[in-house]
Amino acid sequence: MPKFNITHITRYLYQEPINDSANQIMLYPIEDEQQQVLSQHLKITDDPLVETYRDYYDNKVGTFTNPGVHSALIIDSEIEVITHSHNMPEDSAPALEQWEVLNQLKYQVPYINFLLPQPFKSQLEVVQVINQEKAREQTPLQLAKALSNFIYTNFEYKAGVTTVETTIDEAWELKSGVCQDFAHLLLVMTRLAGIPARYVSGYICPNKNGMRGEGATHAWVEAYIPYFGWQGLDPTNNILVDDKHVRLAVGRNFSDCSPVKGTYKGNSQHQLEVSVTVSYDNENKQVKQSEPVPVFVPFNNQNFDNTNTEAKNSYRQYLEWQQQQQQQQ
Repeated sequence: MPKFNITHITRYLYQEPINDSANQIMLYPIEDEQQQVLSQHLKITDDPLVETYRDYYDNKVGTFTNPGVHSALIIDSEIEVITHSHNMPEDSAPALEQWEVLNQLKYQVPYINFLLPQPFKSQLEVVQVINQEKAREQTPLQLAKALSNFIYTNFEYKAGVTTVETTIDEAWELKSGVCQDFAHLLLVMTRLAGIPARYVSGYICPNKNGMRGEGATHAWVEAYIPYFGWQGLDPTNNILVDDKHVRLAVGRNFSDCSPVKGTYKGNSQHQLEVSVTVSYDNENKQVKQSEPVPVFVPFNNQNFDNTNTEAKNSYRQYLEWQQQQQQQQ
């Protein structure tokens, strides 16, 4: 039953003062039998009122605005969370029986969204891999683990080669990427195999052996296993998820779970820094901190309307891209 202290700081530094900032945050850890939030302190520039609601997938979402003029926006989330060891599936029921259970879920809410196909050019190649594994007459859990292993074995974990806009086809061709790419690939493969799967955002916390993505935002997949429920699989590390993972949100893909989204009115040039610190309870030293990522990007004026308080899609995509960079630290 480890206890973790996690600090997640997002800083927006604007070249010129801006106003009418509107933001959405998904920085609230899920609370259930697997993890318990002991405390959370959220500090935001100018101390705005943060209104919260539950989205379609039962994630807690915060929204706030800052209508005043400001030169920086800092979102500082500090949490103390306890995680519990997960019960693992027994996987003793016959494979055919389990596949029949999944077949009955195709048109049932909430599984429909987690089974919807995502057409892409490389689909035939992916289906061939799935069929090769299916020929072994595996259970859904065995197949999901085999597909996770395929990604771990055949794709290189490499920062800087992909962005939040990288498609499945591009990742499949590159045979490399970061945890977000690995998670999206496993989502596509498990769904094509007929296994409901959902994207998970959160943190992976340090252990003695070390894992990819430690001390930063992380992404993995949860697959629905008959007679058990949602089981986490981390293709970046080729493991079943246990008490070293802290979940923030679940959804169909990254766009449903982005930790921070926002718009503002003003000069579109700004610098963004994000850092994550993870430590065990009572540790005096920092276990790991991702280096801040300073970025200064001028946007084309046609993508920003100064007569409107909301930036166009390019700005939102840029924020999401910056969040993904933390998975590359």
